[in-house]
Amino acid sequence: MRGSLLFNNNRRTAQRFRQLAISAVGSSKIKLLLCFCIAFTVFLLLSRGSTLTEWTDSGPLDRSSSPGKGYAILMNTWKRYDLLKQSIAHYAKCPGLDSIHLVWSEPDPPSDSLQIFLQRIIRKNSRNGRQVELKFDINTEDSLNNRFKEIKDLKADAVFSIDDDIIFPCHSVKFAFDVWRSAPDQMVGFVPRKVCVESKEGKDYYSYCGWWSVWWTGTYNMVLSKASFFHKKYLRLYTNEMPTSIKEFVTENRNCEDIAMSFLVANVTDAPPIWVKGKIYEIGSTGISTLGGHSEKRTQCLNRFAAEFGRMPLVPTSMKAVDSRRMWFW
Repeated sequence: MRGSLLFNNNRRTAQRFRQLAISAVGSSKIKLLLCFCIAFTVFLLLSRGSTLTEWTDSGPLDRSSSPGKGYAILMNTWKRYDLLKQSIAHYAKCPGLDSIHLVWSEPDPPSDSLQIFLQRIIRKNSRNGRQVELKFDINTEDSLNNRFKEIKDLKADAVFSIDDDIIFPCHSVKFAFDVWRSAPDQMVGFVPRKVCVESKEGKDYYSYCGWWSVWWTGTYNMVLSKASFFHKKYLRLYTNEMPTSIKEFVTENRNCEDIAMSFLVANVTDAPPIWVKGKIYEIGSTGISTLGGHSEKRTQCLNRFAAEFGRMPLVPTSMKAVDSRRMWFW
């Protein structure tokens, strides 16, 4: 009896030690997991912090480019000189840039002080002997069609169309330029949009569905020209072959010039645009898209332009170009 009691006590003691050991191991695993989670969170925050400042980073970049083989920036601007200076100062650092063309539609010409400042900041930020040309494309009429006027002396084939209140890191611009060079007839851009279609009384009716529809469905059929690459030939086509009624509609409604350009390119290529993933920094606070009735106006544009073209040329796609060198999850 006494032997069995001693045996039972020893077994209980062994069980307690085993439970304590299992508990200790489990606790160690939990602590290790927590440490890993904390370390990973810190890493993400540090990465996020570097991303937030990377568009102002002036680190080493390959800035070599041959004349005509780089790209030209076509920047639309309107009485936002502080934003314009900030944008020009940034993009002047980017590799591959040949020239900057400012679409100027204000009633007064650019001041001498503004021109001198921009020229000075371009010279300061251009490196390795590059000479980035700055030109003001002066327009007598205030029309959104001006942003797509033909530029006769444009050397570069690639045009990077951008608004003065939008900034992308130089590495994102370079990646988009590389993607464009692989498909130079298509539009390559950072801001995708989707056109939805439904049948009403036997006819197709188109609606401007915006970003959330792209996010939900994973498909799009436009990239907005406020941040996109396209071939310079489309400036000539827009100027000379875009139906006059469409250009008049754009002028009167101060909207939809980007939709008109998307229609034109898709009508020529029968191909979809290419969406490039990139971090966008909007340094302005207002714009046409913030005004009431914006989506309704663009829906009206879609149906009117489709009628003018005799068809809906926009081609849907779900393709997205991602620079996997800078992405963990892509």
